[in-house]
Amino acid sequence: MKAKQLWLAAGCGLCLWASVQAGENHHAAHWGYEGDAGPSHWASLNEDYALCGLGQNQSPVNLTGFVEADLPALDLRYDAPGQEVVNNGHTVQVNTAAGGVLRVDGQEFALKQFHFHAPSENRLNGQSFPMEAHLVHVSEDGHLAVVAVFFNEGQANPALDKVWPAMPEKTGKQPLAKGVDVNMLLPVSRDYFRFNGSLTTPPCSEGVRWFVLKQPVEASPAQIEQFRKVMHHDNNRPVQPLNARLILQ
Repeated sequence: MKAKQLWLAAGCGLCLWASVQAGENHHAAHWGYEGDAGPSHWASLNEDYALCGLGQNQSPVNLTGFVEADLPALDLRYDAPGQEVVNNGHTVQVNTAAGGVLRVDGQEFALKQFHFHAPSENRLNGQSFPMEAHLVHVSEDGHLAVVAVFFNEGQANPALDKVWPAMPEKTGKQPLAKGVDVNMLLPVSRDYFRFNGSLTTPPCSEGVRWFVLKQPVEASPAQIEQFRKVMHHDNNRPVQPLNARLILQ
């Protein structure tokens, strides 16, 4: 998740929200997933990326050592469709119309976009998945919440069937003429793991609420391969130390 437009969370000074648009931040340091611009070098590319190396609550993580907790059900109301597909060189992102909402912790978080990583960024007891979707939400005061969905290989995914034909093969964007129902990305079960984390790309800002759905969904091998072909490389940040954090379930 790359920062374009930043809000400061009250009292913590962390930039927490960004809507990714290709080429709009002309002064940002180039970063990527390979070589001298890869994840192990992010912190040294720009002083604004210091948390990528110094942060103590970084994402993604290996989900393990779970702590049982009385977690509320996720109230997901995705009535607004995805309406535009963007290839920003780092991921493929679908920007959504206004109206999608996650309600949790007594707050509302508006759905802004969802995007993909292959292989998955988070792991489950050490297991990597072929692909992972991140649904990115922002509250009125600029706090972020991410709902993550794992993909296994299996049947063709109906949501991807609508998105992939419009996926730009190079950096750029295309409208989704008929839109895509975001709910088609979600599994039947909404049980989840929860932890505090960060953006998984520079500037790696912390203070992000993460909700990783336990039940994976499916995508066909051809769909996963099509995404990887467009990216030309893996686009997952390696898992980060948990340090003192707990994984709640």
